[in-house]
Amino acid sequence: MPRAAQTELGGSSAGAAGTQTLLRGLRVLEHVAAGISDVQGIAAALGTPRSTTHRILSSLVAARYLHHMPHRGYLLGPMPIHLGNRALEQRPLVALAQPHCETLSRQTGDTVHLGIVDGSEVVYLVKISGTRGFEMRSRVGQRMPLATTGVGKALMLDMSESRWRSLYDAAAAANARHPERPPIPDWDLFLERMRAYRKRGLVFDLEENEAGIRCAGAPVRDMDKRVVAAVSLASASPFMPETRLEEVAPLVRDAALAVSRELGWME
Repeated sequence: MPRAAQTELGGSSAGAAGTQTLLRGLRVLEHVAAGISDVQGIAAALGTPRSTTHRILSSLVAARYLHHMPHRGYLLGPMPIHLGNRALEQRPLVALAQPHCETLSRQTGDTVHLGIVDGSEVVYLVKISGTRGFEMRSRVGQRMPLATTGVGKALMLDMSESRWRSLYDAAAAANARHPERPPIPDWDLFLERMRAYRKRGLVFDLEENEAGIRCAGAPVRDMDKRVVAAVSLASASPFMPETRLEEVAPLVRDAALAVSRELGWME
């Protein structure tokens, strides 16, 4: 075989091996983020021998993507946190929405979220904590079912009713795996509420995602009038009776409209 062909084939083989190693490393990070922290569990998830898995883990620890703690296993290291923060900083949506979310939180003293759709879940991109002396369990980067959250239901407003049903079923399945979550309303009640929310352009979360927490949400639209994000305002039920939900709902809608205008939306 000519030397050039051997070199080309060798380069291709080395490139494929490098790609495989890279993908395995990324999968390790995903598994650790999902809570698999021991070598045996990671090896089983990857389908690789312990020796290969250990080499990948050691490389990720050396590069600060993972941190190893005796008796606890592997945790995400400082590098993913740094990259995640940079990713948020580089997203125009976050940069444009942050000031409006901060203003809404200052106006009300309540917690404000901004989120986007990812499959059947909402991903929180912004969280501004309220000033009422308690902390919600939500956090930036957290995922929750669309159909049980205020942000999520606002993101669903322009979707078809058949899509609503599939997201409702996904949320019900997720709740079944987490018995600490409140029960999801039956489908007929959920559908009735969503139809009413769509007419108003506002949604409510009546302790459907977290016991004792109520919120109002509104969609954020881009220049093509597509729903690309949503804003919600949340507080503990003693501070958020249904009468106050109605009072703060226009403020939530105004904040969502302000972000929409930043994205080029026009009435």
